[in-house]
Formats: sequence, C-alpha cells, structure tokens
Amino acid sequence: MAGLITALIIIPLIGAFALYVGRPRNARAIALMFNALAALCALLLWQKFDTSVAGLQIVERHAWIPSIGAEYLVGIDGLSLLLVLLTSLIIPFAFLARRMNRMFCAIMLVMQSALYGTFTAQNFVLWFLFYEMSLVPAFLLIKIWGGENRDLAATKFFLYTFLGSVAMLLSFLGIYFAKGTFDFAALSNLGKNGLLNGKVAWLAFAGIFLGLAVKVPLFPFHTWLPDAYESAPTGVSMVLTGVLSKMGVYGFVRLLLPLFPNEIRILGPWLLGLAVCSIVFASLAAWAQADLKRMVAYLSINHLGYCMLGLFAVTASPIVGAKIDTHAALSGVFMQIFNHGITAAALFYYVGLLEQRRGLRGINDFGGLMQRTPLLCGWMSVAMFSSLGLPGLNGFIGEFLIFKGSFATAASFTAVAVIGLLVTAIAFARAMQALFSGPLATSCGAFPDLLRSEKIVVVPITLLMFAIGIVPQFVFNIFNTTVVQMARLFA
Repeated sequence: MAGLITALIIIPLIGAFALYVGRPRNARAIALMFNALAALCALLLWQKFDTSVAGLQIVERHAWIPSIGAEYLVGIDGLSLLLVLLTSLIIPFAFLARRMNRMFCAIMLVMQSALYGTFTAQNFVLWFLFYEMSLVPAFLLIKIWGGENRDLAATKFFLYTFLGSVAMLLSFLGIYFAKGTFDFAALSNLGKNGLLNGKVAWLAFAGIFLGLAVKVPLFPFHTWLPDAYESAPTGVSMVLTGVLSKMGVYGFVRLLLPLFPNEIRILGPWLLGLAVCSIVFASLAAWAQADLKRMVAYLSINHLGYCMLGLFAVTASPIVGAKIDTHAALSGVFMQIFNHGITAAALFYYVGLLEQRRGLRGINDFGGLMQRTPLLCGWMSVAMFSSLGLPGLNGFIGEFLIFKGSFATAASFTAVAVIGLLVTAIAFARAMQALFSGPLATSCGAFPDLLRSEKIVVVPITLLMFAIGIVPQFVFNIFNTTVVQMARLFA
C-alpha cells in the first residue's frame, strides 16, 4: 500500500479545501466524513504494521530539496503509530463536542494533517514544517473562537511556542552545518558517540530542550497552557491536551534523548527535578483552582510530568544495565501518552457539557448534580477515576509502570512525585463533592441529563478506558518492539 502515510496526511487537507471552497450547509458532517477516511488510513497502517519488527516501517522516501539534504521521508514505528491512532480517535470526538461553522472545521482539519505529519516525518526539515504548521491553526482557533480572554491566551501561546521553535531551528541548523544531515536515523547514530563537542553541543542541546519543554510543557515553561486551555473552545481544548501536547514528549523521545545522551546524563538530577516540579506543582495548582477548566489544564501538566519522569529516570541515570527496569519505564511512558490523551480529552468534554448547560464552569457554580443528572455524573466520575489511576481503568497501567521503572534509578525523585498522586486525589475529591453532592443548586434544577448526541462521544471513550484498563495488551503490542529497541539504545 504505497502512499498510505501520504494519503493520511493529505486527506484532512482535501477536506479543509472542500469546506473552504464548497461552503456546505453541514460543515461538521463533511469534516467527520474526511475524519473517517483518515481514520481508515490509520487502521490500515495498524493492520499492515508488523509488531514483531523493530524500526521504521511503511517508509516513503522522495527527493525534495537535495541541496540542503531535505527529503520527503515518512515512516512509522510503534510510537508513531500509537500517536497516529490517538489523533484519529480524538479529532472526531472534538468535532462532536459542539457544532461550529465551516471555517472552524477547515482549520481543525489543517491541524489534524499537521499532527499526522509531525508523528510520521523522519527528516528534520519536513518534521519542523509540520510542527510549525500545527501552531498557526491552534493560534487561530483560540484567537477567533476562544472565550473571554482569548486575545491574551492566543498571544501567549503563539509567543511561547514560536520562540521555542526558533531556538530549536537554530540548534538544528548548527547540527546540520557540523554534520551535514537532517535525517533522524543518521543523527541518532552520530549521537551515540557525541553529536557535537564543547560549547556548541550545549548550545544545541539548550535550544532543542527549550523548544520541546515549552511544547510539553515542562515546569517552568508551562505558564501559557492554563490560559490557552481555559480560553479555547471545548473541542480545541480536547485536541490541545489530547494530541498537541504529545508533540513535545514525542520530540524528546525522537530527537533530544537519542542526540544528546551524554548531556542528558550530566544534567540528570536537574532534569528529574524539573519533572518532579511539574508533577507536584501542577497538582497543587489544580487543587487551588476555582475554574474546572483550569483545574483540568493543570492536571494535564501533572500527568505529562509523569511521562518526563519516566524518560529522564531511564536516560539521565549513570546506572545502566539490569539495575534499571528500562523496559517498564518506557512502556509506562508510551502507555501514559496514549491514556492521558483519552482521559484528559474526556474531562474537557465533560467540563464543556457543564458549561453549555449552566453558562459557567466554576466548581462552586454547581451542586447536587447526582440528583438531576446521574448519567452525566456517573460517566464523568469514570474519567476522573481514570485520571487518578484507579486499577481497572486505563490511567493505572501507565503510571504504575513509570513508577516501577523510575524507582530503580531515581528512588528519591520518584518518592517525591508520589505526592502529586495524593494531591491529585484531593483535588478530584473536592471537585466531585462540590459538583455531585449536597442539595441540588437552584440554577441546576432544569439541567438535562446526557443527550443522545452526547452519548455518542461518552460511551465509546468510557468503554475504551475500561478495555485498556482490563486488557491493555492490544495497546502494548503496538509499541513493544519499539520500546525494546529504545531500551537498548538508552542502555
């Protein structure tokens, strides 16, 4: 099936063009149709992908700009496929969150194409093109359709990510002038023996680290995120937290860690400290929020902090070999990437439902909802318990494996990170008590329970949470050989 990845990238762009030119009455239906076609391509990639083989598969390579070593090179390994499937899952549900006009749908499709390209490109020039291509749609979606503080939120989002991207671009230009290639595989091989030397290596490392840390985001580069997530429409918040944030973690795995293993080990304690700060600070900030959307935004930082803890515990430690359960930590990171995308998107969807019904989203603006909307409260509770990492739900397995692997090499940092779990539980308990318990608030007396159109989103996502929590092997099979390969590389 030659050209399958290219088709995956192009189909959303065709849909965006059709919406822009055709001016259809039901833009969302057209967007969902192109989503279905893209999802079909993703499923075909999954079906064709050989889970017993490590390395890139279904590779497409074409000459592009030979003079600078840039080529159209796309392919997938287990991590790429996992994120392609996650994108194909979250975007349709984001469209279903609320009916929007054709321009909104067209811009969302452009962002979807950019995400597919980012997760499959294997040459820096092509990867950076898609990486930046996702920035403009996200900025426009917040700026045009965002809430009350959309101007400030969109500007902060753009400035943070743009400046980070400039730093990353300058670093890769320096690497290219020194090594003469933009190919990820070639650079990874060079990185084993030290990609660059002296101050140049540290400058290149700093630029790439800054660009990716902003995107995750990692403490203290996170301050743009709560405003952006709070101001964005529900569907956009779902994509920002469910998929766009994964670009940063993906960049760490694909770029920074293989290219700069020595620098990572030298800075190990500091990097682990940043990951732990992300976990603990974000959980405390979530506990302090009065706005439900800001609470979920900070919890997103918290959960991605676990991913960074697992990555840095494996790669930043001077201890190597059997003493580290590298496989467990990396498997946990990959599983957490996927599960966080599902759970965080679901939480933003539920907050959006409450906001549509009440016109407000403060934790104290509701009360006694269990009496009026038992279905909504029940399904939302499942997503909250998933975010807490309750056994039997999808959120448990990733966090458990991250802690299992991290304790072997970074026990003190991991022990402090456990505080984040406890504070997160307190934050959710506080929110659930305020929303669901007590007497029914007068303003909530006319609340409808879940509508049929809302169940189309809620039921599949919740069933998937249970499926992954009970039988996670079908997800592990996607990336297991990739984890084995990376574990050898980092060891």
